[in-house]
Amino acid sequence: MEFSFSGEVWYWRGPAPFFFVSVPEAECDDIHLIANDVTYGWGMIPCDVTIGDTTRYTALWPKDGGYIVPLKKGVRDAEQIDLGDVVEVSLSVRGP
Repeated sequence: MEFSFSGEVWYWRGPAPFFFVSVPEAECDDIHLIANDVTYGWGMIPCDVTIGDTTRYTALWPKDGGYIVPLKKGVRDAEQIDLGDVVEVSLSVRGP
């Protein structure tokens, strides 16, 4: 399952600080349909995420009934992404 969307980069201090982009509601609804088949636990959804020329394997995190994309430092540095930027995200959910 593949998706493309744009979203604003936001920061969560949480127990471990991270930058994220929220997956839009319509895409979350589609992911919910396959979540039980692809999750490896705790609702995490494995996927490949591409922003600009950078692709990384990661997992979508469940949050407030939807999903969020963690943006690791390597991706942010490679694509010169900062807090508040709007980025184009392509993701490919990995199956079992």
